[in-house]
Amino acid sequence: MNNSRRKFLSLSLGALVPLFAVSGCSQLFAPPYVPEGKTLPSQLNTPTILSKINATRAANGRRAWSYNAKLARAAQTHARLMVSRGTLSHDLGGKLRERVNVTGYVGALGENLAQGQSSLEGAIEGWLNSPPHRATLLSDKFSEFGLAGASGGSSSSTYWALIAGGDMALWIN
Repeated sequence: MNNSRRKFLSLSLGALVPLFAVSGCSQLFAPPYVPEGKTLPSQLNTPTILSKINATRAANGRRAWSYNAKLARAAQTHARLMVSRGTLSHDLGGKLRERVNVTGYVGALGENLAQGQSSLEGAIEGWLNSPPHRATLLSDKFSEFGLAGASGGSSSSTYWALIAGGDMALWIN
């Protein structure tokens, strides 16, 4: 698939903290570590998701995140909604905070979205090659996450949603 069809969106509390305040900014220009494989949305399971995301974080000197079922549920709902509408957007079904509040999750939030990558590894690679997405994926201010991929529906594209969460106090100066 050509790069013109691949899209990414990132949303985080970056407005409160300068984007490049994430430690390890020198890694922004290093070739990214990308986990091996071609994991399709239909092949996703919690151990695989944890392994791929945490291997990526470890390769970049970051501690592992835990998997949060509430964030995963919000990510799955959003990925499916993007497929059904054929649109990559943070605002389908409400703003991130509204979408996650429905699950009962309380805490700071960040979100990476992607469209057009057929595999989880492709979405991770795209996020790593985009400074705002990389900052969210490698942030030490988040401690847990949920991730989902979806394809089919009225769209011929695959959509990915990663929602990171953590202690709100870490975002307050």
